Amino acid sequence: MILDLVSKYLSYLEIERGLSVNTIAAYKNDLFLFFEYFNKINDIEEIKRGHLSEYIKHLGQNHTNPSSITRKIASIKGFFRYLCSVCGSKSNPALSIVTPKVSKKLPKVINMDEIEKMFKEKMDLREQAVFEMLYATGLRVSELVELEIKNIDFKNNSIKTMGKGAKERIIPFGIKAKTALNAYFKERDVTLKVSTSRKKAPTKAFLNDFGEKITRQWVYTFIRGLGEVINKTISPHTIRHTFATHLLENGADLRVVQELLGHENVVTTQIYTHISKKHLKEVYFAING
Repeated sequence: MILDLVSKYLSYLEIERGLSVNTIAAYKNDLFLFFEYFNKINDIEEIKRGHLSEYIKHLGQNHTNPSSITRKIASIKGFFRYLCSVCGSKSNPALSIVTPKVSKKLPKVINMDEIEKMFKEKMDLREQAVFEMLYATGLRVSELVELEIKNIDFKNNSIKTMGKGAKERIIPFGIKAKTALNAYFKERDVTLKVSTSRKKAPTKAFLNDFGEKITRQWVYTFIRGLGEVINKTISPHTIRHTFATHLLENGADLRVVQELLGHENVVTTQIYTHISKKHLKEVYFAING
């Protein structure tokens, strides 16, 4: 009974809300752990506010970090909200549960000198194109690996991508990224022509050596390797943070950055203004002591 409701909820998130596979997997894991803890309860109506309080206390006692607890509570709240709004449930035990405040850590970013140093590192054409596109557009790694050739507009120097919640956005890119893309695509076309057994040409922009789309893991490994050049542990998301921060530091409007990143709420984007202010203070005191 309960598992059936969870399954329907996950389908709702995928079909109606258009959430990503990774987000849905996180919801699924959170909900399964919650109901596994109360495995003797078979009817969803038996879940009361006290059960949620007990579970939150259990998470804290098991040293679950605050941000994970916050996400798990959000998953549970979303599920019970769905039961009320879609399935007609009359009670919501999660309604008055207070989500603990978590102090937001500023995202890790790379300064301009470090970016330049990374760009000077020896890379093949595919690696260079991937790095240029990440820094030029702020794409999420999932958006990069799913990028279609047809959605790259070389005439207007822009790409079209589908972000979270199936929200489409157009992102411009500069001359350096365009040059890197052109060089990579020439090599890519030659490689594909050698593979005569292929019946249908791949539609994804970035391919591995076997003509299949590159994986998230490949991108993470590549970017982590580049981070060693500047003695930092970084990920593709670090490049996304850096993209946003450098735009704001150079005078871009916050709402524009919000649109480019695909954030639904400008509050999510505002964290980058704190990074910019922090950077300005560091520069000021470095000069003025």
